[in-house]
Amino acid sequence: PVNLVYQWNGGSEEGVLQVQLKRGAKVPIEDLKERLRARFAKGLPEVKFSFEPSDIVSRVMSFGSPTPIEVAVSGPNLTANREFAEKLRENLEKIASLRDIQFGQALDYPTVDVALNRERAGLMGVKTVDVSRSLVAATSSSRFTQPVYWADPNSGVAYQIQVQIPQPQMNSMEEVKNIPVALRDGKSVLLRNVANVSSAAAVGQYERYNMQRMVTITANISGEDLGGVANRVAQAIKNAGDPPPRVGVAVRGQIAPMRQMLDGLENGLLLAVVVIFLLLAANFQSFQLSFIVVSTVPAVIAGVVLMLWFTGTTANLQSFMGAIMAIGVAVANAILLVTFAERARVGQASSLSAPTPSVAGAGETPVPLSAAEAAIEGARSRLRPILMTSLAMMAGMFPMALGVGESGEQTAPLGRAVIGGLAAATMATLLVLPSVFALVRARAGTRSRSLDPDDPLSGHYISPVGSAR
Repeated sequence: PVNLVYQWNGGSEEGVLQVQLKRGAKVPIEDLKERLRARFAKGLPEVKFSFEPSDIVSRVMSFGSPTPIEVAVSGPNLTANREFAEKLRENLEKIASLRDIQFGQALDYPTVDVALNRERAGLMGVKTVDVSRSLVAATSSSRFTQPVYWADPNSGVAYQIQVQIPQPQMNSMEEVKNIPVALRDGKSVLLRNVANVSSAAAVGQYERYNMQRMVTITANISGEDLGGVANRVAQAIKNAGDPPPRVGVAVRGQIAPMRQMLDGLENGLLLAVVVIFLLLAANFQSFQLSFIVVSTVPAVIAGVVLMLWFTGTTANLQSFMGAIMAIGVAVANAILLVTFAERARVGQASSLSAPTPSVAGAGETPVPLSAAEAAIEGARSRLRPILMTSLAMMAGMFPMALGVGESGEQTAPLGRAVIGGLAAATMATLLVLPSVFALVRARAGTRSRSLDPDDPLSGHYISPVGSAR
């Protein structure tokens, strides 16, 4: 099917007015829309309005839908589709955060029915083709019935000539009834003499998806985030009951890409944690140490959720990116602490740390510490680097979290997520992680499981002195 984002798919019953605010205008867009809706409803109660984006980017984000919310009811029977769509629209109108709820197609387009009386037309010598050609020329143009060309005698260029009645003159049922359809005995035979003309209604626009006729319901959002509205729309569809046989209901607009994006981000976040765990296991050659480092991830997620809840920010692409960034920094701090704590536990001196109680004197072998003492030593020695890293990152994200300036609210969730995640992760790294290290590594040995013969702590270590002998 052709995506409707690339073409105008309205009829003469629709009009579009594009408005661009002046640069520097301090007018909240949503408040302006609400005021205009109230005025339009009062001044033009029979006209339906919908605020739709005019830029191609917003339409592409909605996958061709004119509004963020679109519910499509498709099936082989248009009547069944419309009946179920009516039920859905009644349920959607109960959602307080939805605006401009209406059908996307003109289902009751006003028409003029012309029923030809064949017996009377035969008596008057009027053919059906005469009536149809006269009606088309009168209401549209003769180019649809009989192409007429005129050749310019000077240039020889042919021009198409079409005959039609001006639209302002064809403005009532009486004008339609008075259309001449034939000429008999030098007198015009009017349409009223051979046909019955009456007002009616018909479907003004047919839309199909996968070769099935479709009825869509469009709506805008006001005062609530897209995720909350998506849940309410899903509940409204559920309350409408099961659709008729062979009738399907699909939610389109920005809901579908939002769910796809959030599912991808959730899977990406989980995959990032798993990859970090495997890399740490390869680096430490210990699943226990990898688990200790990754144990800071729940604190990051908790901090992000609390910060988003406290600031009233939604979970979106920016906040997920901020959570992933916070996890990266938190894991780096945890690796720093666990590395030094493990070195202190096995009695391995570090050139980056100051002398500790495990070092008896210059040139003496460091004394291994217990898991609890090593955890405290690791937190004490790495307190300043961890605080400097976290505070520097949080300070850098603070201006972004304020959401000041043009398009600041779009990137504010990223800064808020990073600040909340790092604040919780730093506290967990310095206060909780040492306890986790002490519990997990309490019964661990000091000999490394490495197969590297050059590793002094490995059981496969080969001393250079011994090999020289």
